[in-house]
Amino acid sequence: MTDIPFGFSLPGGGVPDPNNPQQMAQFIAQLQRLFTAPGSGPVNWELAQQIAVTQVRGDDPATTGRDQDAVADALRLADLWLEPVTGLPSGIRTTVAWTRQEWVKFTLPVWQKLCDPVAGHMVDAMTSLVPEQLRGQLGPMTSMMSTVGGALFGGQLGQALASLAGEVLASSDIGLPLGPSATAALLPANVRAYSQGLEIDEEEVRLYVALREAAHQRLFEHVPWLKSHILAAVETYAGGIKVNQAVVEDLFGKLDPMRPETMQELNIEGVFAPEDTPAQKAALARLETILALVEGWVTHVVDQAVANRLPNAVRLAEAFRRRRAAGGPAEETFATLVGLELRPRRLREAAAVWQALSEVRGVEGRDALWEHPDLLPSSDDFADPHGFAHSAGSGLEGLDFSVLKMNDEPEEGTSGHSGSPENNSGSGEGDDPETRDKGTEG
Repeated sequence: MTDIPFGFSLPGGGVPDPNNPQQMAQFIAQLQRLFTAPGSGPVNWELAQQIAVTQVRGDDPATTGRDQDAVADALRLADLWLEPVTGLPSGIRTTVAWTRQEWVKFTLPVWQKLCDPVAGHMVDAMTSLVPEQLRGQLGPMTSMMSTVGGALFGGQLGQALASLAGEVLASSDIGLPLGPSATAALLPANVRAYSQGLEIDEEEVRLYVALREAAHQRLFEHVPWLKSHILAAVETYAGGIKVNQAVVEDLFGKLDPMRPETMQELNIEGVFAPEDTPAQKAALARLETILALVEGWVTHVVDQAVANRLPNAVRLAEAFRRRRAAGGPAEETFATLVGLELRPRRLREAAAVWQALSEVRGVEGRDALWEHPDLLPSSDDFADPHGFAHSAGSGLEGLDFSVLKMNDEPEEGTSGHSGSPENNSGSGEGDDPETRDKGTEG
């Protein structure tokens, strides 16, 4: 049976047989339970995770001890190569080789923060279909609309996350701090497939991915305001997204609550309408600028680190620039679902600014701009990198770069990189043995 909501299946990944009443009853009961489960937000994340994991399970090679060792070695070497080209210290305490299912599991808490504001707009739009004067009398129906909206969004987000899980190469591959704090993670199966597509040796591609991952970790761990700044920029942009009420009404009109399988026919593409208000344009510009600055810095320092070291350094750099600028099919699907593109459109221009800052201010002077968001170049500064690099000096003269390293020294007894990922939600999932982490030497 393939005509089921979102490609959903029975526990364990089995597909229900339409001629087996017991299997169909189990499937419908499970689906109804997920649709009616109480939630604290606008997305049914239990459904999203279950669908994502179910869809990737069939093509998700287990990581081996050799994978774990190779990832740990690559990240260890990457950190050594980055030392001379950035003043920010290593941000890695734990290294791990993730399967695609593990990527879904350990990045889900951040996806929740990113997607809930957008999903809330759609759920509110569905609820508003009930006239306000009738909501008191139709309380259960209003609640049902919220529940169905959460399930609908959760189901399709689950599909999008499953697609992303098949493409991402590392935890920070799309430029967001998705994984547990101070945990550097690579996905060996995806790295292997990507290297085959490039026709470049897998070991060289893995090292290049490790360099990018290690560079991201330095930023996310040692620039205290950066994670919250990025998430706030996403939330601000999401807050201005408008919902196409006509599309929502059409979706709800196709749904038959007595027949959960009708969910298969629903698609939320087109629900989010672009908004051209000045406030929304400004929010999008701020988001695109910070994403470009993060990716531009990573690209710049990695280019410096690999100079004359990797035989295919130039090819890899260009391949990754194009990959980040263009995005893949899964990123396009995600953008359609949540109305948000995660691509740093001005990556090359941002990298040129960081290059100019290195030439004018040196490594520590360049990285000192991460001390505060107000010190960073704006999108207007991208047009004149050297002009900004020279003018930025006046704002940096009194800065002590060591402040960026405050509290960076590990506490006694925690200097190593071994340990299990700490789940961002604080739920304690970080102690899950499924992570199968492999420590690196300090």
